[in-house]
Amino acid sequence: MTSVTPATAAPAASSIYTSATSKAKPNQTMDSQMFLKLLTTQLRNQDPSSPMDSGQMISQTSQLASMEQLTNLSSATTNSYDLQMRSAAANVLGKQVTWTGADGSAQSGTVTAVGFTGTTPTLTVGSATVSLSEVTGVTETGSASAA
Repeated sequence: MTSVTPATAAPAASSIYTSATSKAKPNQTMDSQMFLKLLTTQLRNQDPSSPMDSGQMISQTSQLASMEQLTNLSSATTNSYDLQMRSAAANVLGKQVTWTGADGSAQSGTVTAVGFTGTTPTLTVGSATVSLSEVTGVTETGSASAA
């Protein structure tokens, strides 16, 4: 009997079916894509003599829709809060602010600059950098209004 040896060919660097550089990124969150994948797997592997209850499937789908809307609402609320913080910080530029210093004493000064690099805007008051959340008071500087 004659043995057959497999034909070898040079492997293709990339084809329409494979990619040499792509790697699947693990998904650590439960999102709509994950839910749909789980649902289709569940439907594909269900027992034909005892199919999935349609009411249960509709309930799961509506729960997913609610979760997505809550996620969108949370994101919109966070964006709105960030915008309000930036607006509040910009509005104190040139005004006198007071805050409690690290030693517990009341500090005050005029805001000369505003920074937006961290999660909370920072104010430059003289040589001090103060977080907007530390400000305890704001007053107008300059001329007082005449009555």
